[in-house]
Parts: sequence; C-alpha cells; structure tokens
Amino acid sequence: MVWKAKRHLSDLLLCMMLFLLSACSIKYQLTGTSINYDVIKSIQIDKVPNRAPYGWAPMESMFNNKLQDIYANQTRLRLVKRGGDLHISGEITAYDQYNKAVSANGFASQVQLRITVNIRFQNNKTNQSWEKQFSATTQYDSSQQLATVQERLVTEMIADLTDQIFNATVADW
Repeated sequence: MVWKAKRHLSDLLLCMMLFLLSACSIKYQLTGTSINYDVIKSIQIDKVPNRAPYGWAPMESMFNNKLQDIYANQTRLRLVKRGGDLHISGEITAYDQYNKAVSANGFASQVQLRITVNIRFQNNKTNQSWEKQFSATTQYDSSQQLATVQERLVTEMIADLTDQIFNATVADW
C-alpha cells in the first residue's frame, strides 16, 4: 500500500512538473531600440568615406555595409537615399597601430590597432542633432604580420563601432 502511494505521488509530481514546464514559457525579445515607428519611418545613411591618413582599402566598404545592415536588421526603418527622418553621415578619421606592450628583450610584444570614426546624426522629426567620435581598438601579437590578421581585426572593430553608433542613435541605452 505504501509503495502504491509513493508511486502515485511520484507520478503526480512528474505530471505537475511537466505541466509547469509546458505552461510556463519565457519569451525575451530585445530589439534595443527606442524608435517611435508612428513618427520615424526612414533613415538616410550617407557613405562614410575613409579619410584616415593610413588605411586598409576594404575597410571603407566593410564599414558602410555593416552600418546599413545593423539598421536594416534591427529596426523597421526604410533605408532611403535622401530625406530620411533620421540622417547619419561622417567619415573614418583614423586607422592607427602602435605598440601596446614591451617584452623583456625591449621589443614590442603586443600591437594595438584602432579605428576612429566621426559621425553626425540628425533626427529631422525632433530637430535633435549631434556630432561624436567613436573608436574601437583591438590587439594582436607583434610576432604576427598585420596583413595576416587585419581582416579579422577590422571586422571585429567595425562590429564594435556600428554597435556604438546604433546605440547612440536609436537605442535607449
């Protein structure tokens, strides 16, 4: 009799747990934007030219593509060539590398790479506008040639830069 009661109790607990797991679901959605889509419907993103004294040729197109992609993928804004409710323009102003760390033998052991962009933003519906600089940095081992790690490092820094710009323009962070 005790065995049947224990079995009945364990079956009941199992059924309750299954019910709770199936009844309770958590849906978490983070769009990260604070856009009023009733007012703001479009965005104009001008080509951001590379005006850095030193640069890597593919960097400009990589940056421009990623900047447009982040707004296209994370908002419902229409990308327009002119007259957008929001307007982003700017230029890549620096692409620098410098020694970050020195080893015991006196030579550089780490090199830091940095991209800086100057961005102008205007919300044509609220007349809000600003101009800011954004920078992203990364390091690589000095035993490596920049040419062998450059694409990966620039891709990482561009992702960081476009996230910063996105957050500054349309996210409520």
